[in-house]
Amino acid sequence: MKKLIIYICLILSVLGCNSNDDVLPRLPQAYSILSLGDSYTIGQSVCETCRFPEQLKDSLISNFPVEDTFNLQVIAQTGWTTTSLINAIENENPPNTFNLVTLLIGVNNQYQNRPFSLYEEEFPILANRAIALAQGDASKVIVVSIPDYAFTPFGQGFGFSATTSEEIDQYNSFAENYCLANDISFVNITDITREGLNNPDLVAQDQLHPSELAYSLFVQRLLPIATEKLQ
Repeated sequence: MKKLIIYICLILSVLGCNSNDDVLPRLPQAYSILSLGDSYTIGQSVCETCRFPEQLKDSLISNFPVEDTFNLQVIAQTGWTTTSLINAIENENPPNTFNLVTLLIGVNNQYQNRPFSLYEEEFPILANRAIALAQGDASKVIVVSIPDYAFTPFGQGFGFSATTSEEIDQYNSFAENYCLANDISFVNITDITREGLNNPDLVAQDQLHPSELAYSLFVQRLLPIATEKLQ
């Protein structure tokens, strides 16, 4: 009986040690985000903190431990085509160390009547470049669909019609299919922008680009995916 009691005590002692082992403290994490694109990424006609990459960063800060830090780099300009973005990435030569990369590009290819074949050639180049910048990990990349500017006062004033929307659908369909085939996350926000005539608050003061509110709706769709990728 005495041996049994000693044996039980030893077991409880071992279990007690295991259960009381100090849990290693969680080290603060430093996350880096890169957003690649054009006017929709740079946030034409909205404040710098209103554009979707900044709103996404702020939302991530709110959802992660307070000791974590987030750094955002944006490579984007109004009017950029896929060719422009490829050249800009080459010129800036960012490091291949980002924890998350977003890519939204193509509207200016369509708007400037560039051949669709150019997008078919250059979008994969940009997607692969985004993967390389995300530490070579496709799971750290999010491609965002192209907004539809036909559903804005500017678009209506210049006579943009269903043809514009059909062409934007063609661009988005190609990008989405490419992403599906290559295990890249694709987030569709085009339907949000197609409410621009019904809800003027979704359009910026220039009557063309998305507003802060529209970008916040983009982020609602991006945030769960971005959070999962970073965790």
